[in-house]
Order: sequence, then structure tokens, then C-alpha cells
Amino acid sequence: MTAGTPDAAVWDGVSTLLDHYIRIRPDDRVVLLYTADARDPAAWVAAELAVRGVRPALLGMSAGRDDTVEPRLRAALPDPASPHPRIVLLTMERDSMSHVLQLRRALAPYPEDRWATYRVINASAEFFRHSMGVTPELLSALNGALLNRMMPASRLRVTSGGGTDLEIAVDSERYRWISNRGVWRAGAFLVLPPGEVSTYPADVNGVLVADGAFNVTSYTGHDVRLADHPVTVEIEHGRVTGAACADPLVARLLERCLRVENADRIGELGFGTNVGTTAFIPLNSHINERHPGVHLGLGMHGQRLDVVDYWCDVHLDLITADATVAVDGRTEIRSADLRGFAGERHPEPLTGNVHEEDIDGDCCGLITGEVARAREEFLRTRECRRTRATGGS
Repeated sequence: MTAGTPDAAVWDGVSTLLDHYIRIRPDDRVVLLYTADARDPAAWVAAELAVRGVRPALLGMSAGRDDTVEPRLRAALPDPASPHPRIVLLTMERDSMSHVLQLRRALAPYPEDRWATYRVINASAEFFRHSMGVTPELLSALNGALLNRMMPASRLRVTSGGGTDLEIAVDSERYRWISNRGVWRAGAFLVLPPGEVSTYPADVNGVLVADGAFNVTSYTGHDVRLADHPVTVEIEHGRVTGAACADPLVARLLERCLRVENADRIGELGFGTNVGTTAFIPLNSHINERHPGVHLGLGMHGQRLDVVDYWCDVHLDLITADATVAVDGRTEIRSADLRGFAGERHPEPLTGNVHEEDIDGDCCGLITGEVARAREEFLRTRECRRTRATGGS
């Protein structure tokens, strides 16, 4: 594995990933899986691990479909029936998030507190420069500050320097909040880059002027920054009634997205909290979504389908460069002042309708079923081995 030469800011980000997010230990069994478009970032991480005396198993993989991932990963993992150190699974991809079921099935024989999985999307020099400039502890405080103020509220008014003016109804008893702060939780796949809280808005009316960037769930090589040609979206009762952009390529993208069934619905209200992300980048990425400000996600939502009962094949995030939020007409939160909340406490996850973000999205039980089948398969195999070893007695 070879790699380009990263600058000091990138190396600092690599160290932050290992020290503060993964909390690497000398005896960890590390498996690093990477796609071809993330080869260099994976090499930087492998080099830093080697400096620390940790030699990861390196597994290349194809994005999308790769039937070899599960068997090769099983071969790289320790015997689940024997004592073993903590397993650290780190995947790095640039434009995709692949092989959820294969990874889950390979890990099924191991207790959930004996492995930790970290999934880096948008793996690049920009990821380390912009997304790894803050610690999970700081993000926990910033996310907590927003959750502690917004969850009890019923109304939010969101404005921005670019002209955004939105009246938003919040129903935290019905719609869960999702917090991505980079904190590992047993059994979950931690998604990076970190730094966001989001929910489903009970109602939205007004105008969004997205002058930061867009992020869409399909490949685009277009520069996604919007400072020179903001996207203006008119919204009535949670549905898009008009959208415009002076850039013809972005305007065409908007038109195509809005033709998809349910893509005119506001499926997400999100607030970026990664104060280390100080600029927008050209890449279609979650890095931009974590920039302090507000974003509305058109199309698919992040709620359970028994709570929000529509599906959409598109999710388009439209992101502002800044935001001011008035909570129930009183408390104001400014994106430029987020660091001032460094002393706040984050609500306990999985209680009070706050959920950590992971990649499963197991709305129909598919992944749970696959994991159960993989675990049963392992137990049957182990029992057969024991029976043979004892001569069938």
C-alpha cells in the first residue's frame, strides 16, 4: 500500500481519529477495510498505527457488491471461541457505505462489547482536515446544548444571513432526535464524520436559502458549494412548492430530484455542530452537512416507518452557511457561537427519544434477522466441532 504525502493538518486528524474516537490500544486486533478511492487515507491510518506498534490486517474491497468481504473478514478475525483482544473494524470509503450485512454477519459470533466498528465515509484529506479537528467530548457538549433546548420546545424559528426564514413545529414525543457525536456504543456501527443533531419536523413553512452546499444520495462530480449560486426553496406545510438556483446544473439536479415520489417532502431538520469544519468543500459529502448551520433534507427521513409512513429513493440535503435559531420565541442559538456551549451535558442515548446515529437503519428487521442467523450458524458449527472432538459423546 502506498500513499500521497499528507500535510500536518491531515496527520493531526489521523491522530485524533485514533486517539479520541477509536481510542486505540496496543493489543487491539485491527482490521482496516478500504475501497480503491480511499486507498491513500487508509494508508495514512495504517502508517500511524504502525508507528504505534499496531499492525492492522489490510483488506481491499469493492464498493457496492463484493461477495468476498465476509469470508475474508472472517479469516482475518480471531477465533471467537478463544480469548482475544478487542476487535477494531475500520472501514474507509469515499463515495459509498458498503457491505453492512456482510460486516454484521462476520461479527455476529462475538460479544458486542468485544468489538468496535467505525465507518468513515468521504475518506479523504478533507475528512481529516475538516472533520477531525474536534473531539467527541466537545461534540457531545455541543449536541447536548441543542438537544437540551430544542427537544422540550414546540416551535423553532430559523433564520440565516443568506435570507432563510422558517417557522418549524417540533414534536419530540412523536419524532425521535438523532445525535451523531462520534461516541462509540456497544453493538453499533459508528459513522464518521461526526457533528450533527436532527429530527423530523412536524411542520415547516417559509423560505430556505441554502448558501453553503448540498449533499445528495447519488454520485455527482459537480462542485456542491452554493455560495455563488444559492438554492432558494419555498415550503408550505412540509412540502416544497418552489425551488430555484442560478446554476443550470444544480437547477437540473433539483428538478430531477423533485420528480421522484415524495422528494418534495421535508424529511429532515438538521443542525451541524462540527465547529472544526470551518469551510465548505467541493466534494458531495457529509463533511459539509456537519458544518455549523441548518440543513433541510428533502425526500427520505430517518424515522421508523411506523412513525413516518412514506419512503423515498432520494435524500437531498440543502445546507446554509450559518443559522440563528429562536426556541419558542425566547432562547436564541447562533451557529457562530456554538463553542460557548462546551460545558453542556448530552442526554443519555436511547432514552428520552434521543438516538445515536449508526448505519443500520434496520426499519424492517432485515439486519437483525441476518445477524441472528449468522450467530446460530456459528453456534451450530462450534457444537459440531466439540462433538467430533469428544467422539460424539
